[in-house]
Amino acid sequence: MAPRRGRRLRRWLLLAAALAFISLTGWITWEAVTWPDVAALAQRNPSSTAFIDRYRALERAQGRDGHVAWTWTPYAAVSPNLKRAVLVAEDIGFFHHHGFALVEVRSAVERAIETHELPRGASTITQQLAKNLWLSPSRNPVRKSREAILTWQCEKRLSKRRILELYLNVVEFGPGVYGAEAAARRYFGKSAGELDEHEAAQLAASLPMPRVWHPGATGQGYRRYVESIRRRMAKAEFLAKLL
Repeated sequence: MAPRRGRRLRRWLLLAAALAFISLTGWITWEAVTWPDVAALAQRNPSSTAFIDRYRALERAQGRDGHVAWTWTPYAAVSPNLKRAVLVAEDIGFFHHHGFALVEVRSAVERAIETHELPRGASTITQQLAKNLWLSPSRNPVRKSREAILTWQCEKRLSKRRILELYLNVVEFGPGVYGAEAAARRYFGKSAGELDEHEAAQLAASLPMPRVWHPGATGQGYRRYVESIRRRMAKAEFLAKLL
C-alpha cells in the first residue's frame, strides 16, 4: 500500500507542476501580447489612460455619464511656471535621474511634515506616468514590478521632455480634470500657457490628492503646500535652463 500511495503522490505532484508551468507560460504569453508599446509614444499621443478609464467606469457605475475634461496641449504651449512648479513639487531631480530616485523619499517626508499629512509615495514623474498610463493605484508587488519595467522603458525610449509633456497632459488635477490645459481652463479660465507662478503652484499642489486638493479648496494643508511650492520655485530658477 505504501508504494502505491507514493506513486499516487508523485503523480499528483507532477500534475501540479505541469499545471503551474502551463499557467505561468500562459501568463507570460498574455503579458507579452498585451504589453504597452512604449516606443510608439515618442510620436503618438495616448487616446486614453488607465486612470481615465477607471474614473469613467466608476462614474458610470454610479449612474453618471463619465465625462472627463481633457484637452491635449504640446510641451511648448505649457507655461514654464507650471513645469517648474510640478518639478519642484514632484521630482526636482527629474532631468538627472534615470527613472528612479532615492532623493524622492526625503522629499515625500518633507511634504508630509509641511502639510501635516501622512507621507505618500515617493515615485518619480516617470514612475507616475507609467502608473497613470497603464496601471492601477494598487501597491501589490506584481503591479510595482510592471511599473518598474515600464519606467525603465519610458526612460530608454522617450526623451525627458516627452516624458514631462505626457505627464503634464495625463495627470489628474481635480475630479475628472486631466492635463494642464483642462485644469487651466477649469480653474482659471485661461490656457495652460498663460498660467502665472501662483496659479501654477496651486495646480502642482493638487497632485498628491486631486479629488480634494485643487484650486478653490480651502483646507489649510493644501494652502500650506501651495506656499511651500512657491518658496521652492523661487529657489529653483536653475530649472529654466532645462525646460
